[in-house]
This record gives sequence, structure tokens and C-alpha cells, in this order.
Amino acid sequence: MTVVMDATALQAFLQRDFGQVADDFAVERADATGVTLRLRVAARHLRPGGTVSGPAMFGLADVAMYLAILRRIGPVALAVTTNCAMDFMRKPQAGVDLLAQARLLKLGRRLAVGDVLLFSEGGTEPVARAGLTYAIPSS
Repeated sequence: MTVVMDATALQAFLQRDFGQVADDFAVERADATGVTLRLRVAARHLRPGGTVSGPAMFGLADVAMYLAILRRIGPVALAVTTNCAMDFMRKPQAGVDLLAQARLLKLGRRLAVGDVLLFSEGGTEPVARAGLTYAIPSS
């Protein structure tokens, strides 16, 4: 499996093309098995009760899958989410970052399918799982 963009290149892409949210994320790993992305949890990501909100968790899963695809096909800014199913399984640990582990299950010419597991940093049990499909624009 070819890796076109490494962690440094993916982080630079986020900064260049998605500067409005890039500082929320840190690419921890990008290799042949997938991508690990960190959400730097801040007060704006929390819901009442001090837990990370569902929209923040969805955003982490979505960006992680997007980067997992780009790591294979290069910087295609117009690849878009066409489907997502997300299961919220347990409350994230308060006061710690979330980590997303994304892997591609199938990469075709027009569609990519993958899954993402979200963990509280230091945790061993996933807090959420997402299955995503992306449309890849024709070149």
C-alpha cells in the first residue's frame, strides 16, 4: 500500500487548506495502516456536563477519514463525505484529548470507505465508532 502523504504533509495540508480548524487537530501518525488524529480538546468542544460534544466527535472522525484518504491519493481538497454512521458507545474521559484511529477498508476511483475508532487519550476502550464513505472527484 503506497503512502503518498506522511503525517507532516497532512498537517501542512490542514494548515494551508483548512486553517480555520487546523489548530484543533494534530496528525499523530500516517502510515500504511491508517491515520491517528488528535483532537486538542478545548472548552468550545464541550457540552454541558463537561464531556466532548457529539458534533466535535463527528468532526474528529470525519477529518481523520479525510486524511486517511489523502494519505493514499494526495491533496485532493474536493473529496467529500457522502455518508456517515456513528455510534457513541461511552462518555469520553473529561479533561483529555481524543484520538481517532482511521483506516481505509476500500479505496476505489470514485468512492472510499473506511472506519474510525475514537478513544480518550490513555484509554483502551473506544468511546465512539464511525463508518464513513467519501466521494472522490474525477481528476
